Amino acid sequence: MSGTEKRVSGTERRTSGAEKLVTGTERRTRGTEQRLFIGGEWTEPADGHYEVINPATEEVVGLAPEASAAQVYEAAAAAREAFAGWSRTRPEERAAILDRAADLVQRDFAAHAALAQAESGATMGTARGMQVAVGAARFRRYARGALEPVEEGLAPQINEAGPMGRAGVFGALAVRQPVGVVTCITSYNNPWANPAGKIAPALAMGNTVVVKPAPQDPLSVYRMAEALAEAGVPPGVVNVVTGSGAGAGEAAVDSPDVDMVSFTGSTAVGQRIAEVCGRGMKRQLMELGGKGAALVLDDADLDAAVAGIGTTFSFYSGQICTAPTRVLVQRGVHDRLIGKLTAYAARLPVGDPTDRGTVVGPVISAAHRDRVEAYVELGRKEGARVVTGGERPERAGRGFYVAPTLLADCTNDMRVVREEIFGPVVVVVPFDDEEEGIALANDSDYGLLDYVWSGDVARAFRVARRLRAGGVGVNTIGRNMEAPFGGFKKSGVGRDVGSYALHAYSETQAIVWPG
Repeated sequence: MSGTEKRVSGTERRTSGAEKLVTGTERRTRGTEQRLFIGGEWTEPADGHYEVINPATEEVVGLAPEASAAQVYEAAAAAREAFAGWSRTRPEERAAILDRAADLVQRDFAAHAALAQAESGATMGTARGMQVAVGAARFRRYARGALEPVEEGLAPQINEAGPMGRAGVFGALAVRQPVGVVTCITSYNNPWANPAGKIAPALAMGNTVVVKPAPQDPLSVYRMAEALAEAGVPPGVVNVVTGSGAGAGEAAVDSPDVDMVSFTGSTAVGQRIAEVCGRGMKRQLMELGGKGAALVLDDADLDAAVAGIGTTFSFYSGQICTAPTRVLVQRGVHDRLIGKLTAYAARLPVGDPTDRGTVVGPVISAAHRDRVEAYVELGRKEGARVVTGGERPERAGRGFYVAPTLLADCTNDMRVVREEIFGPVVVVVPFDDEEEGIALANDSDYGLLDYVWSGDVARAFRVARRLRAGGVGVNTIGRNMEAPFGGFKKSGVGRDVGSYALHAYSETQAIVWPG
């Protein structure tokens, strides 16, 4: 726990029945102290509170609750108790509740965006358009998803008589069933879209959830829980627990009542979670680290490539696992691309994320700022050339800002090229021909999203098919939100988004009968 996340004393107390959530306008906090949401009740945390800090101002946004391990287990037990009833609800009922939740999020849109912006440090445009708006859209999408068929008839099979019985024609049905209790551990870079992308499909399939938000910006997830409760989610179906350290997350993973863990975060933490899940044979959905390769071929539209690559600088200060942070450029256009990226970075306004003109806001915390700066210094020591950035912006000593930074003259064995920095830092590695570029792109522990820029679309698709990544953008950083999302190698396990998320949060059961 950093010095800016001080714990505040508190006493354990469960709210009375009269203090249960009834409408979205009631307060669920005591002053600025947020309570846990367990079994449909707003519950006083056993271990007090800690401060949530605005990354732009270093001021306290609010006090988040410190759940004890016992309270996390209580939340999982509440989810287990609620599962039997919720899993048997009609799909139409689940759809209606998710639709109402989307309406309620929209009703309080401005307040939600302001809170998300304050606790995450995102620009207001990102908080509105990419955080809250996407969160609401995901509830809407999985309201429809709850109505998607869960049964698939298979072709009849003719069996000869034998040890298994008489000859006959056997029909079969593949049925998707809910997994059970799902722990959703979410990332700090999007406190609305990421949790909604887990909670909504899990609920649509009939699962119940224990949500453990990232410690840096958990308050938005409690607002999401309020909307779901007001929309009619029964007690225990959605539970939210938080903590500034690892304890709450560990309890949410190892609870015997949990059947599945859905995690977004670093590969290192994902590996530890996977070890625990392996001991209990728990299902996993893991979206882990990335070091996206952006192959810029010699026939590429360089302005289009720079606009895509530049999002590493501009979109949430590079704190996104899908960013094209590792630029592999064919030598014939290398110098031109470096010049254009340098000019692009120089034009980006760095400053207060509440200002309309700001493009680059702060990173999430002082500790993370120091980590990113340490990587830039490491790059210098490894022999990389700092083309632009590399120094802390002048911000009167307030806020956790990192200047957009471009490192050139890199080689694929440098740590700044191989490790996820998770900040506004782009590294550039030259290559000679297409084969070398593909080999460099695949020479990575990660494989989440890669990108190819080429004026020859057939060439770009040929290259894309050879990349070991869960997704490839051809001449774009845009995504189709019905396409499967997930990673190869150490970038994750499983796929979600669109209908793939419904499959991720379900088990497939086979029902066979004689014709």
